Amino acid sequence: MPSLHDATRGRILYGGDYNPEQWPEEVWPQDIALMRRAGVTTATVGVFSWARLEPRPGARDFGWLDRVLDLLHGGGIDACLATPTASPPPWLGERHPETLPVTADGTTLWWGSRNQYCPSSAAYRDHAHALVEDLAARYAGHPALRIWHISNELGPVCHCAETSARFRDWLRQRYGDLDGLNHAWGTAFWSQAHSDWSTVTAPRSAPYLPNPAQTLDFQRFSSDVLLECFTAERDILRRHTPDVPVTTNFMALYKGIDSWAFAAAEDAVSLDLYPDPADPRAAAFAAANHDLTRSLAGGPWMVMEQAASAVNWRPVNRPKPEGLLRLQSLQSVARGADALLFFQWRASRSGAEKFHSAMVPHAGPDSPGHRRIRALGAELRLLGEAVGTDVRADIAVLHDWHSWWALEQPGRPSARITAPELLYAWHGALWDEHLTADFAHPEADLSRYRLVAVPTLYLASDAAVDNLVRYVHGGGTLVTGFFSGIADPTDTLRPGGMDARLRALLGVHPQEWWPLDDGATVRCDSAALGPFTGTLWSEDLRTDPGTETVAALNGGDLDGTPAVTRTTSGAGTAWYLATLPEPAALRGLLADAARRAGVHPVLPGLPDGVEAVRRGGLLFLLNHGERQTEVPVQGRYRELLTNRSTEGTLRLPRYGAAVLRPETTAE
Repeated sequence: MPSLHDATRGRILYGGDYNPEQWPEEVWPQDIALMRRAGVTTATVGVFSWARLEPRPGARDFGWLDRVLDLLHGGGIDACLATPTASPPPWLGERHPETLPVTADGTTLWWGSRNQYCPSSAAYRDHAHALVEDLAARYAGHPALRIWHISNELGPVCHCAETSARFRDWLRQRYGDLDGLNHAWGTAFWSQAHSDWSTVTAPRSAPYLPNPAQTLDFQRFSSDVLLECFTAERDILRRHTPDVPVTTNFMALYKGIDSWAFAAAEDAVSLDLYPDPADPRAAAFAAANHDLTRSLAGGPWMVMEQAASAVNWRPVNRPKPEGLLRLQSLQSVARGADALLFFQWRASRSGAEKFHSAMVPHAGPDSPGHRRIRALGAELRLLGEAVGTDVRADIAVLHDWHSWWALEQPGRPSARITAPELLYAWHGALWDEHLTADFAHPEADLSRYRLVAVPTLYLASDAAVDNLVRYVHGGGTLVTGFFSGIADPTDTLRPGGMDARLRALLGVHPQEWWPLDDGATVRCDSAALGPFTGTLWSEDLRTDPGTETVAALNGGDLDGTPAVTRTTSGAGTAWYLATLPEPAALRGLLADAARRAGVHPVLPGLPDGVEAVRRGGLLFLLNHGERQTEVPVQGRYRELLTNRSTEGTLRLPRYGAAVLRPETTAE
């Protein structure tokens, strides 16, 4: 199968969404000339062009796209050609109202924005597939075509009658018959048993708490039906262009789809990433999403969208100060990106995103913003040796979308527990300690990792639990967060309140959960970590003989109860956290666990705010701080962005970056 390597060919791809249909045709040659000046290699074309390509049912207007692709190829610029199926034209909804999505309360969502389609609609699929078929046939041999981009940010959910019919088919495949369904959904509770398939529907607005198993299955189904849409388009494209890789763009830690399943169906994995310039933890947020996307891809990946400066969809949209765009882009490359693309090339003058920044801003090409784009393009040409190389990590952070879906339903001990908060807290603590981490599925092979961190795994399959037991018994170090191993894949609670195998592995027995109110904390004492506070959660916890209490609660109803424990199991070590320690304590705890497991920072003695990542044979140093800082570097290096030799101490200015290659004697 093709891969991202077939598109990169030894270069970091650089460019962005190009929407020439928004501009007079005389502007197009100017765009190509500006792209060449900026070092653009790749333009994403056609993402929202369905209405232009098919202005009336069955009509085709490819002439303008022919000219665009010819211009790009003539300028030496490759095309990431999109299927425009994320935004159907108004005529489709008017002629086929069954294609419009319906919310759980029965509200129809109309055209006038984007994503107004029901993924289950046969009429939507028929029209989408027909257009994709013609698009692929027309451009299969075009020399500009380098990679396919399917749809855009897949995520629409629908609750209409056609969706319900498809949901029933999905459930028959999963459970076989109504007895299997009723058992899995626990319908004996509240007299919910189904005696005929006709009463089984997509979840609708209900008087009180919905059936959690039904809701969980509908989230699974909604992800699967979007995957069906993706794979149907992918298969059409592969028939015409078997050697051209296919991708679709994920959103940052997006709840709506199981990205493990999607990534397995792609040739390349890509991400839309928009860190907030006003967020002091933006670099840690970005690093977590970089590592997740690299792990989904199993290697190099693509930034499909980022912002040149401000976005337009936050309450307040801050621009990026001087140096931040470059720093964020190099951070992506450091953590495995082989493509840096933007939304978008030229800022729109009309429409809902006209205030979103672009590579060519409203101020034009002779502006500070575009000069930064040209400078970044020039630097990326110096980093070709990073392309195709990987980032090695000895730590894995486990994440499962099915557990996330189950965790955040109503009727839990606390509505304050969310998977993103825990994932970002734990990964951020590792990032603060300069420890590189992958993400992994709970059922994946973990044997190559020295440390496995589990911020949350409320729902755990038998295979996942057995995998953790096998990992620890084989000599691994496991750190597990609270409220894990609670439910099976049907969201049925495990006997004893936590899976018995996990209780034995961790040497703990939760007796009762004591979640904390907003703003409330518990005090914890620890000889190893010092005193600290915990947030979000506490629990009445009992331990097995031989399980060490690393930290205990101090005061309150649970005074003296273990808050952090550690035990040996087989050849390995298992930690359990019954609260979320404050950031400094979580950082110290994970650093201690990593050190005991033989995992150390990329470089010793790094200042806070400086990120160090090894990718292949290169060492990336990134200063996310507001001030100049000095970084101790062991050995002699060639700094690739300046082509200068350096050793000893390296000075990094505010938002500064360096890319170091070990220097040989000959150099």
